[in-house]
Amino acid sequence: MPVRTTESRKNGRAGDGRGVGLGLALVSALAFGGSGVAAKPLIEAGLDPLHVVWLRVAGAAVVMLPVAVRHRALPRRRPALLAGFGLLAVAGVQACYFAALSRIPVGVALLIEYLAPALVLGWVRFVQRRPVTRAAALGVVLAAGGLACVVEVWSGLSFDALGLLLALGAACCQVGYFVLSDQGADAGERAPDPLGVIAYGLLVGALVLTAVARPWQLDWSVLAGSARMNGTAVPALALLVWIVLVATVLAYVTGVLSVRRLSPQVAGVVACLEAVIATVLAWVLLGEHLSAPQVVGGAVVLVGAFTAQSAAPAEAPARPAAAGGPDRELSRQRTSA
Repeated sequence: MPVRTTESRKNGRAGDGRGVGLGLALVSALAFGGSGVAAKPLIEAGLDPLHVVWLRVAGAAVVMLPVAVRHRALPRRRPALLAGFGLLAVAGVQACYFAALSRIPVGVALLIEYLAPALVLGWVRFVQRRPVTRAAALGVVLAAGGLACVVEVWSGLSFDALGLLLALGAACCQVGYFVLSDQGADAGERAPDPLGVIAYGLLVGALVLTAVARPWQLDWSVLAGSARMNGTAVPALALLVWIVLVATVLAYVTGVLSVRRLSPQVAGVVACLEAVIATVLAWVLLGEHLSAPQVVGGAVVLVGAFTAQSAAPAEAPARPAAAGGPDRELSRQRTSA
């Protein structure tokens, strides 16, 4: 029987965690990717896009309210983390993206928003001063190029400075989502519970979006009727339940847990699959046919995601022994002896 050393056991646990993290990231991308397919029929039925966003976040906040009550001590311990997650990862991404859509084409806005993985690499490398692997950088480049084909960015180029800035704001807020989701990942038992962070983040996001979306002007009668999905009547309330439970609660929970098990830069690249999934679901459920460049672009995004997630994490440079390590500690012990 082969002997398993301590190091091999650690590597085994790390490999298992990476596999689980990748699975969670894929589930999150699938859940987030299904939001547009369910939201578009509601918008076409008469709901304002910002009202759909408010219903999505507020409904998810209500679902996660028992979790918030269970972790009621968390706001006292990590108020900045919860406020940042709510403002950036929830309200900021949604508000900036939908505001950008009112000024620039959907494809352009989506492509700029998914520059977030490249911005995450920049954050890790230049702000946190941690090394990144070449494979992760290559994965970002491939994913960005593939996304340009998926959204067919060339079909609707129009320059609007404010619209581009809003889309870039959505990308920066998405960086906040990945970075803040990783907070406390190495703190062991002292790490903030990810479910508590999500619950309070949704509550903060709902409060912020209430001021932006003004839900008191919402046409509630739309939810009592039906919406058309590729010619088929679907209860509007059923679409809203899908958006709240799957495209928001499940998406955020699996997304944050995946970042904890992978890393912000790897999870960010895998999240690019959301655009591919959204396009495929729109093809199947809404009858929006894919072109040849979109199919090729989706394959390139898959290659980029696989390249990034299969890379081993880059190791930080070793500290000099003179800075104070085991050798220096041993030297002090010998001197005192």
